[in-house]
Amino acid sequence: MKHLPKHLRPRWRYLAVGIETWPDVDLGRRAFQRALWYSAGNLLGDAGSADAGLKLLSFSCSGGSGEAVVRVRRGHVEEARAAIACVGAIEGDPVGIRIRGISGTVRACEERYMRRAAGSSTQRDVAFGDAERPAVVREDAYDVRAGSEYVGAAAFDIE
Repeated sequence: MKHLPKHLRPRWRYLAVGIETWPDVDLGRRAFQRALWYSAGNLLGDAGSADAGLKLLSFSCSGGSGEAVVRVRRGHVEEARAAIACVGAIEGDPVGIRIRGISGTVRACEERYMRRAAGSSTQRDVAFGDAERPAVVREDAYDVRAGSEYVGAAAFDIE
């Protein structure tokens, strides 16, 4: 079977996606892909979702932060960005998703927008709510353990 000529092949754009969730959440590739498809189907409908063609190419998430590369058809980037932004929870766990950038090739997307280094999170005890509590610290964000759940805090919230 012959390949299509270059001018007839579909053109793609690649979205670098930053993922943030609670430190104890184990987020999987299949669950993230399913959430993308579900969100696109709800927002754009079946035909619009098929036209956008969202596909997860790479994914990594551990310790509450992660990143992914999502492939989208050229001309449907704005719809795809809206669908990705609509993902608020995956398998019942809340997530924060941010589009870091858009590129024309996977290589450029990874070089420009992906960190590819392990997250710089540390575990330490902080003074929060009149008690000393364990917390996971990532840059300037603190995820403080309060009972069985986490509470998000900033540096000025911590004593």
